[in-house]
Amino acid sequence: MHLQKSGGRFRPRRRTRVLAAALVAVSALTLSACGGGEDTSSAGLSVGTPSPDKAGTVLDRPFEKPNLVLKDTKGETYDLRERTKGKPTLIYFGYTHCPDVCPLTMSNIALAYKELPPADRAQLQVVFVTTDPERDTSAELAKWLPGAGDPSFTGLTGDFPTIQAGARQIGISIDPPKKEKDGSVVSMHGAQVIAFSPKTDQGYVVYDDDTTAEEYEKDLPKIVKGENP
Repeated sequence: MHLQKSGGRFRPRRRTRVLAAALVAVSALTLSACGGGEDTSSAGLSVGTPSPDKAGTVLDRPFEKPNLVLKDTKGETYDLRERTKGKPTLIYFGYTHCPDVCPLTMSNIALAYKELPPADRAQLQVVFVTTDPERDTSAELAKWLPGAGDPSFTGLTGDFPTIQAGARQIGISIDPPKKEKDGSVVSMHGAQVIAFSPKTDQGYVVYDDDTTAEEYEKDLPKIVKGENP
């Protein structure tokens, strides 16, 4: 078990890579939660056997890209499927007030992104979808993303039910933000990054939240080409 501090408490979190190996037989992946608690729902997908020398897990049955129409950092309508069609895409659900996992994940992706050749950077779409839309307005995402990730990354917000439904389409479970007794707000959500192929527009690789910048740097050139990492 891995302990994550959020909202002033340490709460247990499971490592997806270990769980994926354990759940191959039942074709389900249990997702971890950022912000406390433990998500015990099954995503109902088939996963390949994780390799100890690889960061991502290639799915036997890829996800369809979520049907999400939200607002970007400029407050303009953003149709996820339409805007990322035919492009390599990383999607991550998180929130700007997250004390650790979310900014670290975005930072690791950004570090690897900067090492890509310019032509590959122009192709790769990195999309951050808030799980705390009440606080994460378009303006808030516009301030947070450049520091936590990269100015080229896309930040999306909207109404919570729409975001929750979109997350479920790729096996990510999120709960409505909850206010703790100490006044802090905790957003529980699956902490995985899903990579989508430019060839099929399907999500075919899952990265756990402990994936390093070096591991992303190794894999992203293949993700850009739609190849298995």
